[in-house]
Amino acid sequence: MNECGGRAPQRGANATNADAIVRVRRGGLTETILIEWKYTESYKQATQRWAAGNQTRLERYADLIFAPNGPVRADCGLAPEAFFHEPVYQLLRQQMLAYQMQRHREDGAERVRVLHVSPAQNTALHRMTAPGLPEGDVFEVFANLLEHPDTFTTVTTNRMFAPLARLADTDTLTGEWISQLKRRYPFAFDG
Repeated sequence: MNECGGRAPQRGANATNADAIVRVRRGGLTETILIEWKYTESYKQATQRWAAGNQTRLERYADLIFAPNGPVRADCGLAPEAFFHEPVYQLLRQQMLAYQMQRHREDGAERVRVLHVSPAQNTALHRMTAPGLPEGDVFEVFANLLEHPDTFTTVTTNRMFAPLARLADTDTLTGEWISQLKRRYPFAFDG
């Protein structure tokens, strides 16, 4: 995605990545799921300092954002800069990565989606901070701007882990893992 300037990509260094990747066969299709986990993150309103890198962002991504060459609806009436505020910027990059992976059928993937996992109680994370985008839950707003909203899914941590938490009573290894998660992130299992 025009990020590495000819160098090999290095995780966390000017290259879009996800926290985890899973490949499944579903409905006869090979599907890749890019997973992003958030726990305690929150983001402030955009600052002028952040805008200093917009020219580089435009050079890298302007041609990869909007349909038909990218995941965002072309009819939403937004400029690329509207997406250059966290956490929307990260969501956009991951969605563009998923789009390009599917387009190029990377490793045989016929469908590529992004799954975002975060605690329902982290209301600061869910607050829209990008001034050029509609107000509301950042994940709902983002999904509604996509050409194919079903390629982005958000789920709360407690909903994601609820089936495993039920298994914790009968499976020792799962029980130990869930206990560790509950100690480290107690809010993720509330509600």
